[in-house]
Amino acid sequence: MEVTIKLFATLREGRFKAVTWDLSEGTVVGEVLERLNIKQEEVSVLLVNGREAKVCQVLSEGDVMSAFPPIGGG
Repeated sequence: MEVTIKLFATLREGRFKAVTWDLSEGTVVGEVLERLNIKQEEVSVLLVNGREAKVCQVLSEGDVMSAFPPIGGG
C-alpha cells in the first residue's frame, strides 16, 4: 500500500520533506518512525490525513502521515 510521509522543521534534517513509500498492510505509525530513526520523544504532533494520530495507529492505502517536532518560540 502507498502512504505519503511528510516531515516538518528539524525532522527533515538529513531526511526529506515528503515521500511516498510502499508499506506492508498493517504497518503502524510507530514503525514508520522507527524506519526513519526518529524517536517518539522527538515528535510533538503526529497526524494521519490531518487528524491527530497515535504511534499504534494502523496506516491504510493513500494515507498521509505528518510528523512535527516540538516547536518553541518567544
